[in-house]
Amino acid sequence: MLNNNLTWKTSPCSHSEWSQSDLVRGSRILYSQQWTLITDSNDHKSIRTVLPPGPCVPVSGEVLSGLSGHQLLEIWDRHGLRKCLNLTALNKHGRVYDDAQFGCLSWSECENKLLYVAEKIKNTSIEKHDGESPCRKPQQDRSVYCEDWGESLTNKSVPVICVVNLQSGSISVLQGVPHDVSPGQALWAPSSQSVFLVGWYHEPFRLGLRFCSNQRLSGDNLSVSCPRLSPDGSTLFYLQGRVFGPHNQCLSLQQVHYLYLLVVFRLLCSGFPSSLIFFVFVVASSAGFYDLPDYGSWKLLTVQKDLMVVCCSSPNTPPTLRVGFLPSAGETVTWQTLQQPVMTFDFHWTVLDVTTPPEEDNTHYSGLDFGAVLVKPSRPPIEAKTPLVVFIHGGPHSQFPAEWNCTTAGLAKLGFAVLMVNYRGSTGFGQDSILSLIGQIGSQDVKDVQTAVRTALQRDIALDPNRLAVIGGSHGGFLSCHLVGQYPEFYRACAARNPVINAATLLGTSDIVDCVGIQYSYDQIPTAEALAAMLEKSPITHAAQIKAPVLLMLGGRDRRVSPHQGLELYKALKSRASPVRLLWFPEDGHSLSRVDTQADCFLNTVLWLHQHL
Repeated sequence: MLNNNLTWKTSPCSHSEWSQSDLVRGSRILYSQQWTLITDSNDHKSIRTVLPPGPCVPVSGEVLSGLSGHQLLEIWDRHGLRKCLNLTALNKHGRVYDDAQFGCLSWSECENKLLYVAEKIKNTSIEKHDGESPCRKPQQDRSVYCEDWGESLTNKSVPVICVVNLQSGSISVLQGVPHDVSPGQALWAPSSQSVFLVGWYHEPFRLGLRFCSNQRLSGDNLSVSCPRLSPDGSTLFYLQGRVFGPHNQCLSLQQVHYLYLLVVFRLLCSGFPSSLIFFVFVVASSAGFYDLPDYGSWKLLTVQKDLMVVCCSSPNTPPTLRVGFLPSAGETVTWQTLQQPVMTFDFHWTVLDVTTPPEEDNTHYSGLDFGAVLVKPSRPPIEAKTPLVVFIHGGPHSQFPAEWNCTTAGLAKLGFAVLMVNYRGSTGFGQDSILSLIGQIGSQDVKDVQTAVRTALQRDIALDPNRLAVIGGSHGGFLSCHLVGQYPEFYRACAARNPVINAATLLGTSDIVDCVGIQYSYDQIPTAEALAAMLEKSPITHAAQIKAPVLLMLGGRDRRVSPHQGLELYKALKSRASPVRLLWFPEDGHSLSRVDTQADCFLNTVLWLHQHL
């Protein structure tokens, strides 16, 4: 699901855009659907019927598109193409940002101006201003190294805020942003005379922001994101957390009354709003979710005029849209399904609560439990027990919700049980759980996964303890390789995608700061003691004990975890004649997200599991 919005005419209409992988094209395609909801004439908070949506309509999914090396800005309305501007020919900026970190697209109230973020155009003049980054140097210095913002933000270095005037066709670029700040996530303030934005410091150098957005902004110890305005435009909301530390952590919701904000500098170009408020601020909505039907995951997509749109799924049920009105006090929500999924699966799934053994309790964060989601195939073997695949998420501060997961569903369909483990440090269990893992990776998280596996085997005798495999990517690959090294007699196969193998060598090669519990500072030079501690926490120290066959899948353009990490384990295993296979994807990054790569990795993983289980 990409996005959903509601419109109101005589009846509410829900418009949604969906994403689907097309293995023939080797790409993702987008399509849209629209539903018209008929409310009761006597009770406008009661949905009487939902009209059939009609056929799915393919969409480009782009407002800004590329054609023959040119960037075109196209504005469409119900009468057709309203405006088309050749942004390349206007030569006011470089490539437009379409990422979730910096990118934005915001209409002014009068809908005559459009706000967005693009790369600053390269400075080709001889003039050079103090404090400018290498990307702004004269053309004769074009070979000077140009920093960008890391994994999935390659070639995005110096973002600028831009506004297009649709009446005149002119484009203005915001001047006066401090030279050491990269702006993004911008939107219009009320009356469209000011702009709110987030600014990330990129001095002394840039660090990868993807999944690690808790970096330094206007406050030395605060990181903020996701600016939103209240519906009446009077209040700013934003999410706030601490700088550095866990990459993903519990955030506080902050609000500031718009009238009390200060304008800190003025715009220096004509045709742009007269002033800029340099601040940040997330929409907070609380809905009365009572008596929820039996879905594992509910995600609130949007709320308009008390009508909520949610996306529901479970490990055996692909995503579906549902709508319902916010209830009055003492009432419950009546949910209406817009469209059932094409198919559901009769997998059995359950959530396991796992208790930490006393000897493995964290003395600083005592009494923390965690969980796992067990998914079993619908038709297990009649006589033999079911092989179990232990699936470990990355992050490490991420999670496996009880929602639809294509990899899990595919493995279950092929006869494997899948245990998705949310070890201590996973999100969704509170800030103490997240903080408990700092300095304890390679130990606490490894033991948690092993405890979860033993718990599942004890509670379900249909699982085969002699046919166990472990899979995961990034930190999940780190834990997978740890498990087959620390418990060499326990697992019979391993498949790891872009795993962290040696934290000591990762320190100087990743686009992010290390999270093994050593306090980070920009000017810190690693000591011998720090490097020794990182090495001790790494799977490479257990390579000599690994007996299970290991499948490695590496992205040649991975900037989060260098592919040399996986190569280090590959060479260690090859030198000992241990069974190992390496798949190399030269054009892919850390997430291995290309459609053809995803298909290749899944098929090879399944074949590896069948061969060795």
